[in-house]
Amino acid sequence: MDAAERNPRAFSAVFVSLLPALFLLFSTSLVAQTRTAGRVLDADSEPLAGIRVVLHRIGQEVQGPIDSSRSDHRGRFHFSFAPDTAAFYLISGRYAGIEYFSAPISTNPRRADTAVTVLVYDTSSSAPIQLEARHLVVARPDQDGARSVLDLVILKNAGRLTRVAPDTVRPSWSVPLPEGTQGLDVGESDISSQALARRGDSLLVAAAIAPGEKQLTLQYRVPAGRNSIALPIGKAGMTVNVLAEETGAKVTGPGLALADSQVIQGRSFRRWTGTVPGSSVIRIVLPGQQRAPRWLLVALVAGLALALAATGWYVLSRRAGAEVSVEPMPPGSADALVSAIAALDARYLGQEQDTPEQEWREYQLERSRLKAALEASLAAGGRNP
Repeated sequence: MDAAERNPRAFSAVFVSLLPALFLLFSTSLVAQTRTAGRVLDADSEPLAGIRVVLHRIGQEVQGPIDSSRSDHRGRFHFSFAPDTAAFYLISGRYAGIEYFSAPISTNPRRADTAVTVLVYDTSSSAPIQLEARHLVVARPDQDGARSVLDLVILKNAGRLTRVAPDTVRPSWSVPLPEGTQGLDVGESDISSQALARRGDSLLVAAAIAPGEKQLTLQYRVPAGRNSIALPIGKAGMTVNVLAEETGAKVTGPGLALADSQVIQGRSFRRWTGTVPGSSVIRIVLPGQQRAPRWLLVALVAGLALALAATGWYVLSRRAGAEVSVEPMPPGSADALVSAIAALDARYLGQEQDTPEQEWREYQLERSRLKAALEASLAAGGRNP
C-alpha cells in the first residue's frame, strides 16, 4: 500500500497545492500557441485540393520546415504552432514541381492570420519575361586598377504562367551583361544565387520565374586597362540609371540624359537616366586610371548602394507618381527599407567565404526581416507620407 492509499487526505492536499503550477504551465503553453489558416489558389483564384502545404520557420538559430498538411477540397489549410518572436514564418505550396511561397504571416495570437493565400501557377517554357529596369553603379579603380560595377536588375513576369527551362541543358531565361566585364558575385536576390551563372557576356537563370517582379543584385568587374564597356538592350525598352564616380566618365545611349549630380558622403557622382528603346546599346567610356585606397572603395560602394536604392525605388513606384528624393527618409517607409536592404547587400555582397558563419546568418535574417517589412509597407499603401 503506497502513501496515497494510506493517507488520501495528504495526497489530495499535495495535488491541490500543485494546481496553480499546473494551471500556469498549461495556460502558458496555450497562450504561446498561435493559429494560421488560408487557401491554395490558382491563377484564376480557383481553390486547389490535395496540395502539400508546408509551414517554414526562418530564424537565427533554426531554419526550415516545422509542419505540413494537405489542402482540402476547398483549398483550405491550417496550422497551430508556438511562434518564436526572433523568427518569422512563411507557408509554401508545391505545384507542378515548383514551390510557391506566401508573404510572411502574422504570429500575434490575438490577431491570427487566417487569410493566407498561396498562389500557384501552371508552367511554360515560353512565358514572356521582360526587363523593367537596370541600375548600374561604376566605382573608381581599385588598387589593382580594376573597377567594381554594382548592377540592380528588375525583371517582371506579367503573365499567368511560371517561366521554366525547356530542358535540363538550357536556362529558363537569360539577360545580357555589359561587354568587357568579368566575374560575377550575386547578392541577396529574389532568385537563389545557385540558379544564376555567367556565361560569356550573359547571365543565365536556371530557376523557375513565377509571375510578378523579381530583383537581382549583381556585382562584376571591369578589368584594369579597359577604357569602355557596352550594355546591349533587348528588344523591349526599359528604364536605365547609370551612376559613375569618376567625373571623366561618359555615358551615351538613346533616351539617356545627364541628370543632376548626387553628393554622397561628401563626394559627387554623375548620373545618367532615361528610358532606353529596344535593340540599342549603352556605352560607358571610362577615364584614365586614378586609383583609390581599398577602404575608400568599400565606403563608396556602400554609399552608392543607397543612391541606387533611391533610383530603383523610383522605378517601382513610378505608377503612383512618386518622385525620387535625396533627403532623409522616415524610418519604416518603403524608401528607407529599400535603402537599408541595399546597404546590407553592399556590405556583404560576395563576402560569404570571408564572413563568420554567425555574422552571415545574422545578415540573411536581417535582410529577410527588412524584405518582409517592405512587403508589408507596399501592401499597406507603399510610401509613407
